[in-house]
Amino acid sequence: MRIREISEKTIPLSRYADPALSSGGLTTSLAKIVVDRAGGGAPVTGCGFASIGRFAQGGLIRERFAPRLLAATAAEIATEAGDNLDPHRCWQVMMRDEKPGGHGERCIAVGALDMAVWDAAAKIAGQPLWMFLAARLGRRLETAPAVDLYASGGYAYPKDDLDRLGEEIRFFLDQGYRRVKIKIGSAGDTAPGMDQDLRRIDAVLKLLPSSRCLAVDAMNRYGAAAALQTADRLAGYDLLWVEDICDPHDFDTQGKIAARLPMPLAAGEPLFSAAEAKLLFRHGGLQPDRDILLFDPAHCYGLTHYLEIIAAAEQSGWPRSAFWPHGGHLFSLQLAAALGLGGSEVNPRAFPPIGGLSDGQYPRAGRASPPDLPGIGIESRAAFARLFSAF
Repeated sequence: MRIREISEKTIPLSRYADPALSSGGLTTSLAKIVVDRAGGGAPVTGCGFASIGRFAQGGLIRERFAPRLLAATAAEIATEAGDNLDPHRCWQVMMRDEKPGGHGERCIAVGALDMAVWDAAAKIAGQPLWMFLAARLGRRLETAPAVDLYASGGYAYPKDDLDRLGEEIRFFLDQGYRRVKIKIGSAGDTAPGMDQDLRRIDAVLKLLPSSRCLAVDAMNRYGAAAALQTADRLAGYDLLWVEDICDPHDFDTQGKIAARLPMPLAAGEPLFSAAEAKLLFRHGGLQPDRDILLFDPAHCYGLTHYLEIIAAAEQSGWPRSAFWPHGGHLFSLQLAAALGLGGSEVNPRAFPPIGGLSDGQYPRAGRASPPDLPGIGIESRAAFARLFSAF
């Protein structure tokens, strides 16, 4: 068994359903691997991508990590039985000669390829990823579990912000979502900017049955002083959670915010390794029985390393129910189902065609199951699958 071909394509992404609205030049990488199976079976293609919210990593994929996989022997990347890829062995090959630390964004390049490896391995096994992964970890699942979801979006619109935000939230609710997340912080960390944040929150709360149906994401926009002021102003709301309110490495400020907020604090999306996660658990002031962990599996050196983050969290007293993987796409949904996590983000309108559930699928009572197709199930999203067919 060998990986005979690896290709990467950079594509643009939009935060909005209307791609004409500026998204700051966001891109992501699509990665595709072709595996020659042992015994002469037909080659299998595994598909992966670098999630959303960062940028494409084509240079690192093409020049550093893909060549290592292509040069690997069957013994280095296959299972002991030789009948499938071993994602953990493939990950070790990719990380060969890499120094500890200096995570930068190499973790995203590795994560895109790691996802393609897991997709290929599940396809070789003839199983959806949720079933394949659960079985590898000793968790027997006969049917795909339904996963709690929240609809993510709510980016600031350049014009008619509150009206367009309201229309977006009504769309989420009509689709069957019960929890939603919007962005704050886009108007700056001055008093007028914070006032606009509160207007956005108030406008959305008028549309929801409970304030606990709304999470807000500051995208790490606030400096330390403004973050503390914002926490004080948000303290009167009883929200689902407040996310990424200060610099992700400012554990001192985050700890102060965690002590001030009476509602859950969510963190972890901008942290990409088990080493960083352990610092968060030790110094971030978070409470395992209350707060939320939003690590992005694709950004964290892939699923293979994400499993190490979960193990580190459990050793620090965190339940798996605290994990709600970032991403808003089918890969996050697959992992939440396989690993018994708290829930998953979904981007019903943002970042098309990556974000969202399978074509024609809608939540029931705010929950949904991953597709019953071999691998991740990218093929259940026709527009997304076409992108992989084009290179």
